[in-house]
Amino acid sequence: MKLPMFQRRRVLSYLAAPAIAVLAAGLVGCASGPSPAKDREVLLQRAQEFWKSVQDNDSITSWKFEEVSKKPGWTLQAYLKREGILYETVQVQDVHSLEGDRAIVNVKVTYSVPLLRLNSQEVVLKDEWVRLDGLWYHADRKSLL
Repeated sequence: MKLPMFQRRRVLSYLAAPAIAVLAAGLVGCASGPSPAKDREVLLQRAQEFWKSVQDNDSITSWKFEEVSKKPGWTLQAYLKREGILYETVQVQDVHSLEGDRAIVNVKVTYSVPLLRLNSQEVVLKDEWVRLDGLWYHADRKSLL
């Protein structure tokens, strides 16, 4: 038995709707971006690179990871003048929290502040990071300690 044209279209629309919904859901899933695990991995990698440059006293490299490097009014010269802390050991431990474009990374550091005659102090920092244009940057802060 052959169905009239309008009934065939109705049957096809009933069959096609679920298939279109499945395809659309798949496309939305692909467009949602990296997984939380991948976000954490990328953040930890950037944090390790940043803190290695800080420990090595390589301010030119660490500047590239700083949120302030993306802000008008800040210059590399101003950044180079603002620190007085020597980082003896640095260990990026884990991502404490990650919500949207903000994160906190636990970083264990041993530091000295020669001007204050503080030597070999240990602390676990709650180090803030922000994501700008898809990249993680060390958040602007008044003081690490």
